[in-house]
Amino acid sequence: MSSKEELLKRLSDGVLEMEEDDVAEAAQEYLEAGYPAFDGIMEGLVDGMNRASELYEQEEYFVTDVLLCSDAMYIGLDILRPYLPDNSGEEKVKAVIGVVEGDTHDIGKNLVKIMMETAGFEMIDLGRDVELQKFVDTAKEEHASLVCLSTLMTTTMGGMETVIHLLEEAGIRNQVKVMIGGGPISQKYADKIGADGYSQNAVEAVKLAKRLLNIA
Repeated sequence: MSSKEELLKRLSDGVLEMEEDDVAEAAQEYLEAGYPAFDGIMEGLVDGMNRASELYEQEEYFVTDVLLCSDAMYIGLDILRPYLPDNSGEEKVKAVIGVVEGDTHDIGKNLVKIMMETAGFEMIDLGRDVELQKFVDTAKEEHASLVCLSTLMTTTMGGMETVIHLLEEAGIRNQVKVMIGGGPISQKYADKIGADGYSQNAVEAVKLAKRLLNIA
């Protein structure tokens, strides 16, 4: 029987190498061995997807590759997700997520959404190229605790600062935490525009969200 580490590596490698069958097999074996589904998702599937994103950023992978990687990841997710502990009775924390206006790159945003859902957040996904006021209106309507903004373009970064100003104008800035991320974004930029936090990748985003909201 394979060890937990070996199976996590197989899940991660399977996603990275776009091998759907391998991922499905490893996920089944992982469950049969009685290992926790959450770790399989985070340290296996998501790890592979983060590695794929890095190769994409280094221009070694193309968008088509990343999409095939995410197909493999979804196959693993479908197998592992039903075995997550059931927190359905608990009140879920709501988060609004989207890619700011003018940008249509949503791979990173989708990853963060999957991770956050897996970690028990209720994600309201506005998609990509989202009108800035819509983040604010949705956060208000849904009583969201978090607003997650993403962009991969330097030309649309300013939209993140605008959203923060719009939240202030709407009088709800003190009720929501604003998290930002994406290729050109840095902690320095987050500090400059007054965002509550910045995360480099999807796994970090979950940790950051929990830290900002004091969730164990």
